[in-house]
Amino acid sequence: MSVLAISITTVSLAEIGDKTQLLALLLASRYRKPLPIIAAIFLATVANHAVAAWLGVLVSDLLNPDVLKWVLVVSFALMALWILIPDRLDDNESISNKGPFVASFIAFFVAEIGDKTQIATSILGAKFPDALWMVILGTTVGMLLANVPVVMIGKLSADRLPLLLIRRVTAALFMLMAVSAAIY
Repeated sequence: MSVLAISITTVSLAEIGDKTQLLALLLASRYRKPLPIIAAIFLATVANHAVAAWLGVLVSDLLNPDVLKWVLVVSFALMALWILIPDRLDDNESISNKGPFVASFIAFFVAEIGDKTQIATSILGAKFPDALWMVILGTTVGMLLANVPVVMIGKLSADRLPLLLIRRVTAALFMLMAVSAAIY
């Protein structure tokens, strides 16, 4: 699988049911202006994931390929477990009066700090230091694939999606990725 495909898959799966997906839903229902929200998600993700991937590259210089392989395996397995824990979103009124673009940019950038997808991006950057731009592009596309439909559909999707089932299937897919990474 290519670096781009791995990056897209990893982040889009990790993002399902994540707090930033809940944040996208909140912003869409609050502002009802999807284009500025989507633009903010894109720019905040590029900025945040570029830093995360770059930090991953710095870490990769400190680890040999065998250690890095097992870091990836363990991280996929831990991601599978982490996904099973539902996220909650704290309503932050201090940014809500900034307008849809600024509020969305600030909220997404801050929400991504230490998030599953940022950690995954750092690990992918460490694993693929020679393809850093593909990692950043892939993780950004993965973030958009998971969040743009939520923004576009808005409140309707939150009440009808079986999030527990989706989390379990996603966790199983991450475990499959962990096994695959261990084998190859």
